[in-house]
Amino acid sequence: MYEKLRGIVLNTIRYSDKHNIVHIYTDGRGLMSFAVPIGKTQAARMRNAMLMPLSLVSLEAAVTNGRDLARMRELQRNYPLASIYSDPVKNAIALFISELLAHVIQEPEGNPYLFSYIEQAVQLLEQMHGQVANFHICFLYHLGAHLGIQPNLESYSKDYWFDMTEGVFVPAAVRGHALLQPQEAQVIHLLSRMTFSNMAVFRFTREERNRMLDVIINYYRLHNAAIGTLRSPDILKQLFV
Repeated sequence: MYEKLRGIVLNTIRYSDKHNIVHIYTDGRGLMSFAVPIGKTQAARMRNAMLMPLSLVSLEAAVTNGRDLARMRELQRNYPLASIYSDPVKNAIALFISELLAHVIQEPEGNPYLFSYIEQAVQLLEQMHGQVANFHICFLYHLGAHLGIQPNLESYSKDYWFDMTEGVFVPAAVRGHALLQPQEAQVIHLLSRMTFSNMAVFRFTREERNRMLDVIINYYRLHNAAIGTLRSPDILKQLFV
């Protein structure tokens, strides 16, 4: 039996000469994998265009117990992403977000709050004009809340260290833990006030923004062993002044 789902495309991996494996995060079934024919017909090209990273789609999926790959039919685009795919800056952000999500999302069950957060963020990125330099930083910080790893700000003080291992602010360094010194720890508190609505007013140099990106990715790695080497951050770091 086929089930109607909404999905967010994470990535496509070449499987054979005839098929790709497409990973899609769905609203009702969590992460799903589909074997999709490559094909050379116009219909195949149209389908592949709808399976670009972060595409928002609807589909019907047939799930069979004991099989890792589901069957797909009735694929449709839910929301056009013309700006994301034509603007090189937005496209680099989208590629980074999709690569990271492909690492951190492994659950085969639905999470409506996480799905809604990602879906709305993609739509906002598509709609935005002008300053998007802080988008990926803002996205990552608030994504942590949906993954259960958002920093605990209750003990914050400007003279405290940030214990990245435990996700809390501490008055002194803890042996054996990954730590941020007080000056950098203050930035964690600053980012807690950033939203998609006000992110343009936060001014950072390229070096500051790249350092924040490195710190946040390292923080994610500490709390999710599935995150391996990411290729897209190096491209992203070259874009903003």
